[in-house]
Amino acid sequence: MKTTSIPTTCDYAIIGAGAAGSVVANRLSANPDVQVVVLEAGDWDWEPDVTNPGGFVELWGSRVDWALPTTPQAGLGGREITINQGKVVGGSTCINAMMYVRGNPANFDQWQALGATGWSYADVLPYFKKIEHYEGGASAYHGDQGEIWVRDCPDEVMRADEFLQGAVELGYDGPRWDYNGERQENGAGFLQFHITPGNERDTSALSFLQPVQQRPNLTLITQAQVTRIVVEHGRAVGVEYLRDGELRRLNVSREVVLSAGALQSPKLLLLSGIGPAAHLQELGIAVQADLPGVGQNLQDHVQLPVIFRSLGTRPMTTLLTGNVLFVKTNPDAPAPDLQLNFTPSIPAPLAPHLPDFGGPVCIFLPILVQPKSVGEVKLASADPLDKPLVNPNYLSDPADLEVFHKALELIRNLAGTAAFAPLNGGELAPGPGDPDGFIRSQGSTLWHPAGTCRMGQDAHAVVDPELRVRGIEGLRVADASVMPTVTSGNTVAACFMIGERAAEMLLRPQPAARPRAAMA
Repeated sequence: MKTTSIPTTCDYAIIGAGAAGSVVANRLSANPDVQVVVLEAGDWDWEPDVTNPGGFVELWGSRVDWALPTTPQAGLGGREITINQGKVVGGSTCINAMMYVRGNPANFDQWQALGATGWSYADVLPYFKKIEHYEGGASAYHGDQGEIWVRDCPDEVMRADEFLQGAVELGYDGPRWDYNGERQENGAGFLQFHITPGNERDTSALSFLQPVQQRPNLTLITQAQVTRIVVEHGRAVGVEYLRDGELRRLNVSREVVLSAGALQSPKLLLLSGIGPAAHLQELGIAVQADLPGVGQNLQDHVQLPVIFRSLGTRPMTTLLTGNVLFVKTNPDAPAPDLQLNFTPSIPAPLAPHLPDFGGPVCIFLPILVQPKSVGEVKLASADPLDKPLVNPNYLSDPADLEVFHKALELIRNLAGTAAFAPLNGGELAPGPGDPDGFIRSQGSTLWHPAGTCRMGQDAHAVVDPELRVRGIEGLRVADASVMPTVTSGNTVAACFMIGERAAEMLLRPQPAARPRAAMA
C-alpha cells in the first residue's frame, strides 16, 4: 500500500477507511489492473488503547474521534449528546464496543419492501457469512473463512448465567441462544464480538487493509480531510481534500465511493452540491443534484443504564457487556425493538467515569433498537471544517418512551426470578416512581447513526439499490447511511456486509445509465 507518493489520478477513490470502506478497498485492489486510492482523515494508530479490547473508552474524545455533538435534544432534557465516530484508519471499528450483531432478518426484508430491491435477508446472508471467521465454525448461518474474527463473549467474568437462566425462567429461549443464527428474537445468550483469538480488537484496518498493504495498485492517503466531491456535467470526476494545510485534488476516472459514515457522508454530499436545493442555496452552494433526502431519515439507537445492587462479588469485567436478550415489546412488530444487555459487575473501562455505588452492582442496559424518532443532518455553513448540525430528535416519538417503560417492567420481572436471586440486591436506579424523568436525563446514544443517505426508488431516496447516488454518475455511497431503517442491534456487522456488497457491485458489468433525478 503506497503512502510515500501522493497520486493525483486513480480509477476508484474511496472516502473513509472504516468498516465498509476498508472492505471495498480490499476487494477492488485485488484487481491489479485498477488503481485504488483511499482517503482517510485520520492516521494509522496501533496504540494499546486501540488494540486492547478494554481501552476504547479512553479514546472517546481523543484525536482518533470526530466527537460530533448533537443539537440540544428536547427528548433528553435539553442535553447535547456526543456521538463518537472513529477518525482513524479502521474508523469506528477502532473505538467501538466490538459487539457483533447482524440485525434481524425482518430488518432486511423491510429494506426490500421499502424499495431496496435485492437487499432481503436471503440476499444479504451469503455476504455476512463471507466476511466472517466465526469461532464456533461454519454452518447454514455462519462462515469461518472470512477476515473478521467473531467470538462468543470471550470475557469469562462477564458470562452471567443468572441473567441468562432468568430469561429462560420467563419463557425465553436460551441460555446459549445464537442471535446471529436462525432466529434473533426471544432468545438469551452471549453477545458476539469482533475480537481476535489473541484477545485483541479486530478492526477493519487489521483485517482488510494491513494484509494487502503491499499491493502496488492500492494507496492509502492518511490525514486527508475531504472537502468536496468534484462534479462536472452530472458526473463525479474527482475529490478535493486538505492535507498538511494544502488543498489538493484527486482525479477519478471510474467511480468515487463515499464511506464516511452516517454523519459525514451526508455532510460531504451537501458540500458537493448534492442535497435539498433550498438548504444548499441558502449557504451559497451550487446545486448539482436536488436530492431532498440527503441528511434526512437520521435514526440512532438509545441506551439507558438500569442499576441493581449485586449480592455477588466479581472482578471488574474487561468488556462493557456480554449477555443479551432480544425482545419485541410490541408483539405485532416485524423485528425486535428492544435489545437488553447485562453486565454482572462494573466494567473496568467505565470504572473511572462512574460514581461510587458503595458496593458491588450489576447493570442492565435496555437499548431502543427500532426507534420511531427520526432526525436530520444539515450543514452549519459552507465551510468544510465546520462540524455538521446533527439532530437525531431522540425520544421525540412517544412510542420510543413506551419501549423503555416495557423494558423496565421486563428487567424487574427478570430480577425477580429464582435464577437471578443470587445477584439481586435490589434496584438502585431508577427506583420507584415515574420513570420518564430518569429516562430523559440518563438516556444516551449507542453510537449507531444510520439512514441519512437511504436506499430506495422514491423521490426521497438518495441512492438506488446499487448504491448509486441518484442524479450523479460515478458516485456511490457505502456505509450505514444507506440503511432505509436502522438494524435491530449494533450496526458494525451490517456495515461490513454493505462494503462487501458494494465491492461486488463495482466489480460487475454495469447496466445502461438510469434516469437522472431533477437537477439544477
